[in-house]
Amino acid sequence: MGMMDKTVIQKLFDINGQFYQEYGAAFAETRRRIQPGVRRILENWIQPGAWLDLGCGSGALSANWVEQGITGVYEGLDFSPVLIETAKNASQALVLKTGQSVLFSVANLADENWPGVCSLPCYMGVLMFASLHHIPGAETRSRLLKQISGLLPAGGQFIHSEWQFDRNPKLMARIQPWSKAGLNDAEVEAGDTLLDWRHMLPSQADKPGLRYVHLFSRSELAELADASGFVIEAEFNSDGASGDLSLYQVWRRI
Repeated sequence: MGMMDKTVIQKLFDINGQFYQEYGAAFAETRRRIQPGVRRILENWIQPGAWLDLGCGSGALSANWVEQGITGVYEGLDFSPVLIETAKNASQALVLKTGQSVLFSVANLADENWPGVCSLPCYMGVLMFASLHHIPGAETRSRLLKQISGLLPAGGQFIHSEWQFDRNPKLMARIQPWSKAGLNDAEVEAGDTLLDWRHMLPSQADKPGLRYVHLFSRSELAELADASGFVIEAEFNSDGASGDLSLYQVWRRI
């Protein structure tokens, strides 16, 4: 497969940029609690130290993090100023224990220089829940994973989850044709999907939003891990009514 055209990559980033700008508040309303799989990660895999959370959204994870008493730095990055503002406001109410710090910053992973926003040169681990699947282009994802690897020491962990929406008929029914985004099937990559969003705030016009999502196969993830210097240490399914709507993986940097 050839490289995805840069203008197409930008268009896909723009779809999600516009989505979170228009529906960020409505989206945050549906994400007040962390997912069961994220809770499982928090309870079983997180060690004290500095952790970076990419695509942290409105910061729901940081509250559980603080409550659990994990010492060190929790740093959340997201490209949506609306969600980061929500996260910062919510974090004012957190009661930090000794040795805990919580930071939030706006950073766009589409920008190759995003690591410059990070407050530290190295982290014990990097988290990325339900976010990598919003990054368009195999080449972009590969670059991003190498950058994540560069922020970790040998043995450091990259823990992430990927939406497996093909396991849910309701979500499959929400797939939209690429023409709605001014694109066609030939311009995007296998697994690239356009889904509509139907949760609105009462003040919003009843116009569904559109989101770009990439559906990962396990073999694709295995190839990415290998190419960016990781071994897959553990994986499990979680979330959704059926308990399998997301695939969680723990990668260890070689």
